[in-house]
Amino acid sequence: MLNAMKKNSGVLAIFALLATGLVSVTHLLTKDKIIEQQQKELLKVLNQVIPAQSHDNELYKNCTAITNEQYLGTSAPMPAYIAEKAGEPTGVAIDAIAPDGYNGAIKIIVGLDMKGFVTGVRVLSHQETPGLGDKIDTRVTDWIDSFTGQKLQGEKDPAWAVRKDGGDFDQFTGATITPRAVVKAVKNVSLYFERHQQELLNQPLNCQGES
Repeated sequence: MLNAMKKNSGVLAIFALLATGLVSVTHLLTKDKIIEQQQKELLKVLNQVIPAQSHDNELYKNCTAITNEQYLGTSAPMPAYIAEKAGEPTGVAIDAIAPDGYNGAIKIIVGLDMKGFVTGVRVLSHQETPGLGDKIDTRVTDWIDSFTGQKLQGEKDPAWAVRKDGGDFDQFTGATITPRAVVKAVKNVSLYFERHQQELLNQPLNCQGES
């Protein structure tokens, strides 16, 4: 019986080694494809928030990590992608968090030109209620495009709120918390860029272009 147990243990060990080897080989074979796919998805989003004609650099490579909980909604470092044309900065795309969504945090990316005009906003992830708060998603409505071309006129700009709060942005029927959270987050990113533009542009490139 002891010999049988040893034999079974040996077989199991061999299977474990083979399985580990198979997982390792699969990881090596798919790693580059996964990275390539992630870069394609990132570029797709970046090109939606920063006009392609406004830059000639590879956006996902021109990335710096910034930290500011007050304006970015999180204490974690967030990527900021700097657009350039002929070596001069033309805009930036900044990841941020709207921490006060109805069902939790909403991750967004905000594109801005050097004058502070919003060139595009996209929601990267959310858990908002289907049929209500999910209207922030471009797969459901084009509400998020209402930010494009807008510019914040100071911290107390009354336009930067949902209509229910006296602002210019539509809320959703039966769901005000979600759009209110997104408007606030985009406003905060705009304030961050207004107040820390040179600091951001002078930072070293120190992230891997992962959103």
